[in-house]
Amino acid sequence: MSVNAIIQARCGSTRFPAKVFAEIDGKPLLWHVVDRLKLAKRIDDIIVATTKNLRDGEIEEWCQKEKIKCFRGSEDDVLNRYYSASVTFPSDIIVRVTADDPFKEPSVIDLVIQKLCEEDMDLVTNNFPPSYPEGLDCEAFTFKVLETMEKSAHDTFEREHVTQYIYHNPDKFKIGNVVAEQQLSTYRWTIDNQEDYDMVKAIYAARSHESKGLLLMDEILEILKANPEIAQINSHVKRSTMYQE
Repeated sequence: MSVNAIIQARCGSTRFPAKVFAEIDGKPLLWHVVDRLKLAKRIDDIIVATTKNLRDGEIEEWCQKEKIKCFRGSEDDVLNRYYSASVTFPSDIIVRVTADDPFKEPSVIDLVIQKLCEEDMDLVTNNFPPSYPEGLDCEAFTFKVLETMEKSAHDTFEREHVTQYIYHNPDKFKIGNVVAEQQLSTYRWTIDNQEDYDMVKAIYAARSHESKGLLLMDEILEILKANPEIAQINSHVKRSTMYQE
């Protein structure tokens, strides 16, 4: 079955404007997200789904330069943006990713997709309830389920947050969860504000000169173990309880 990863991205964040282009280790945040998805073995193609808002033309231009597929749709109705992007770029399975997470783990994404396929689930996540650091979240669901959500979800909150219709109606869907080997959900590795950004930059700054290649979860945990003050930079920011069981 074909698998597309769709990254929702826009420049209009109120807490951290244009964060998708915030520089991390010499590259924009959006580049890091795309680069990690390219290393997921079960993903066939990557689409950046941004809005028709004028300011998001910069994202489309970046995608063209990087030769990444781009779809522009509704700013507020993110569910419809996902559905329309999936009609434009068809696949059997959609992996939902947000553009504010620079440390996505390719192997975890592959585990989520594998569980969806092998266990015939409607949606599989690693966040219901969470056990991975915030920022390693991902969801995989079938196009059939996406069609159901597009037709059935009417609540504004559900339209904005894409998969909330499923979580609000667990009796109608087969939901699976991938669990980490150890409980790591207290860590916050996403970028929503300046403190988050400072924390991510501090992790890269603490990386050893001998370390090369992708900065994966185990290496990040070692960095934080050796430098516990880094995790304190954004530790006051509470994790979203949106997906908690």
